[in-house]
Amino acid sequence: QWVYNILEKKAETDRIVHENPDPSNGFVLVPDLKWNQNQLDDLYLVAVVHRREIKSLRDLTAEHLPLLRNVLQEGKEAIAKRFGVPGSQLRVYLHYQPSYYHLHVHFTALSHDAPGISVERAHLLADVIDNLAVDSTFYQKRALTFPLRADEPLFKKFQEAGKV
Repeated sequence: QWVYNILEKKAETDRIVHENPDPSNGFVLVPDLKWNQNQLDDLYLVAVVHRREIKSLRDLTAEHLPLLRNVLQEGKEAIAKRFGVPGSQLRVYLHYQPSYYHLHVHFTALSHDAPGISVERAHLLADVIDNLAVDSTFYQKRALTFPLRADEPLFKKFQEAGKV
């Protein structure tokens, strides 16, 4: 609900750093709740796309390249303008598995050791764009490794299915 409240301007409108209102290729860029917005060393923002049917990395195809390119380019530009941090000093990525199933992209300072930046979970947006440009259905076909804690319900389902 937090995501939809942001997109519908019911919450956190004062925190919006940038918005592209286009319903197909637009997004809202907001500071992550874990960032106090004071220290640039732990800069952390999230771009939430307007399109509700895209739940995760698995849903992406070449059709979404204009959206992904917008998020990457406009997100970097907005952060440079507002916070003075150049795009070359940002880590821009998606999680798989995501913490919530509405496509969102993380922007963190390279100096920030943010949770979930490990290779098993984070997929750099530039790499995602390149992969989809080569193969439109890359993320529908590719095996994606991701970590799970032993107490997570999904881990228990994998155990029951004999997959771990």
